[in-house]
Amino acid sequence: MSRTITVRAADWSAWARVGAPLCLSLPADRSLQRAAETGRVRLVDRRTGVSLEVQWQDGSLWTIVPSAPLSGVFQLELIPQPLPVRLRAFRDHATRQILIEEDGRPVLCYNYWTVERLDRHAQVAPPNRIYSRPRSDYIHPLYGLQGEVMTEDWPIDHPHHRGIYWAWPEVDYRGERGDLHALQRVFVYPTGRYRVTDGVVFAQVEAENVWRWEDGDPIALEWARIRVYRRTGQGQCIDLALFFTALKQPVLLARRQTNLYGGLNLRLSAIQEQQFLFHTEGQQAWAGAFGVFPKGNQPAGLLIFPHTKNHYHPPEWVQYPDLNWLQPTFPASGIRYELSPGKPLALRYRLWIRQGEAPPPDLWQAMWQAYTTQERGEEV
Repeated sequence: MSRTITVRAADWSAWARVGAPLCLSLPADRSLQRAAETGRVRLVDRRTGVSLEVQWQDGSLWTIVPSAPLSGVFQLELIPQPLPVRLRAFRDHATRQILIEEDGRPVLCYNYWTVERLDRHAQVAPPNRIYSRPRSDYIHPLYGLQGEVMTEDWPIDHPHHRGIYWAWPEVDYRGERGDLHALQRVFVYPTGRYRVTDGVVFAQVEAENVWRWEDGDPIALEWARIRVYRRTGQGQCIDLALFFTALKQPVLLARRQTNLYGGLNLRLSAIQEQQFLFHTEGQQAWAGAFGVFPKGNQPAGLLIFPHTKNHYHPPEWVQYPDLNWLQPTFPASGIRYELSPGKPLALRYRLWIRQGEAPPPDLWQAMWQAYTTQERGEEV
């Protein structure tokens, strides 16, 4: 059994140049769906014969576009045996946290369960120990392609910084203000509801958390999805999709003083020859950190692409180079965004880990196009 799928992509070279993931619609055929669910399908380009590994997820097929000529017309073919799993997400028995690996190589750790570092707490100056609090719901460590440690957790200077995390310094509830960023009055707790997915194209973790006020009232529900795609010669993509909903009453989110920092935060490791780059032009927005990361011996980079469907896009960029810290802010300056019951806020970002110096502008542009223009196929 086979079917033909046509992908209407404006510029195939954008995906191919950066090794970007692509989502395709699966034809409405139950037998094909069952085969896709068990990993027994592949795509073959009808003109060039190039074969693509695919992974089924929620009714769609995902693949990584290779750096090879493609016609965009694919034969969807059945194969006798499932392709071997290359990426795995699992709970580590030693740390209790959720790890994602590719071919046995660690990519990241999602600290879903609460982390407490008594050793680090003792090193923090007494006036700052108020910020040296247990925390959860963040990524650390994030590893580079050569095993570099790209993030920092619990730094002595700002002990509330925690790798890659999403938090706001001004969280208002019932006329009072807490600080999710600095771990004051409002905190995130895991509910224990999470799901992991393994695959040949990506692995992911989906996890539910609840925000509590003063460790008591639940005020908001959060779902976080962290998806790691297979690495290519151009690097490795990680997609973040974050969903927030107020539970009982509205919750207001704002940046510090409504015009400084807040949103998706990146506290990076100390980087030799550190370079931060930022770009905003119309809807195009991206940034990156480059240099030699710890445990690395050559330059590498971590690039950030906010999705154009995020509210208040494009974001403002905030950086603190002395702290190895940067972010795309949310919400816009002067805004207190209202989370309302039954009206989820969705924020999406792509991280792109690369080896080497900062890429030329056309590669940034290609990844931005591949991420923000989600192409799908149509059955012929």
